[in-house]
This record gives sequence, C-alpha cells and structure tokens, in this order.
Amino acid sequence: MSNLNTLDWLALILVIVGGLNWGLVGLFDFDLVAAIFGKMSLLSRAVYSLVGLSSLYVAINMVNYERK
Repeated sequence: MSNLNTLDWLALILVIVGGLNWGLVGLFDFDLVAAIFGKMSLLSRAVYSLVGLSSLYVAINMVNYERK
C-alpha cells in the first residue's frame, strides 16, 4: 500500500466512509451523511456521488492490479 498516490488514498478514504455510512444505515437506520449535510441536499448528493465514483475507481484499480 506504500505505492498509493494521492488520488488512490482519497478514493480509498471515501470508500471506507461510504462503507461505514452504509453500516450505520443497516444497523441503526442512521444516515451520517444526511445528518451532517442534510437529507438529499446538494452537498450530501455530492458526497454520495464521490463515494460511488471512488468505489468504481478502486474496483477498476484492483482489477488492473491483479493483472500485473
């Protein structure tokens, strides 16, 4: 993991935040992103979108990593 660049780290952090948020939703019916930024506000939608894009980025990088 020491060869990760800034974009890799940012994507990884956002994927972890998204995973923790979904864990809170599943276990406690509590959406932390909505609690902080407002339910489906522009900012919360931006966070959800960035988490989704980050998960796609991480998934693609994992596939490419496995091919090396």
